[in-house]
Amino acid sequence: MIVVTGATGNIGRPLTRALAEAGEQVTAVSRRPAAVPDGVRHVVADLADPAGLEPVLTGAKSLFLLLPGDLHATGADPAAVIGAAADSGVRRIVLLSTLSVVTRPFGATRIAMRALEDTLRESGLEWAVLRPGGFASNALWWAESVRAQRVVAAPFGDVGMPLVDPADIAAVAAACLLDDRYTGGAYELTGPEVITPRGQTEAIAAALGSPVAFHELTRDEARAALVRNMPAEIADDTLDILGEPSPAELRVSPDVERILGRAPLPFADWAARNVDAFR
Repeated sequence: MIVVTGATGNIGRPLTRALAEAGEQVTAVSRRPAAVPDGVRHVVADLADPAGLEPVLTGAKSLFLLLPGDLHATGADPAAVIGAAADSGVRRIVLLSTLSVVTRPFGATRIAMRALEDTLRESGLEWAVLRPGGFASNALWWAESVRAQRVVAAPFGDVGMPLVDPADIAAVAAACLLDDRYTGGAYELTGPEVITPRGQTEAIAAALGSPVAFHELTRDEARAALVRNMPAEIADDTLDILGEPSPAELRVSPDVERILGRAPLPFADWAARNVDAFR
């Protein structure tokens, strides 16, 4: 059995489906009731309560570990989840980390994530670490304004990054869970090319078949919007990355193609599959 945490999210949904289609027994874990593919067991559980995970993890051979936001907070103990998995007999963990542990290693959340990576390496379990860069699905932040006004409002319109499709992250995670060749590796996951917010807007417009305008926000305007949904420190950090990506953050990684045997999916593919969110 393979346990998938965050099973109702942008990565967990396609990962759960891929594992089930591969004939694996899958337990999908989320904090709220949700629909899952036929044949998949769904359990409502909270990773912030590792002791309560024992019934979920017992009998599992592998775990996909995606931490909820509160387990990234100061004072949280995500390492306890790894300990609970080991105690329950889990043999392999695939951890969703972030590229920023390499490119910007000194922020508080990234120090904590790198420490969790180290805990996993030292656990005695089989492991793999996935380090995606920016997600194509972050464009869903714009869905409401596109639906209502056919406008994307974002800062740094001409500054791009090689955004990764969550479907590719899920496919790589499935490979790491199922194939021994990928254990003991840390994989940087990006899209196939650098794309700017203006370029994303054009791709969304093409998927819709109707024009979408781009309105460039100042950094201050963007910050004011972000802090309504996240701590100010994380908002500032996000804007630093979006506004001045480092050479390492602009690099197109070969890891998706090396593992999947095909090029990463472009943003236009993500936009076409998710166009209903913008209608």
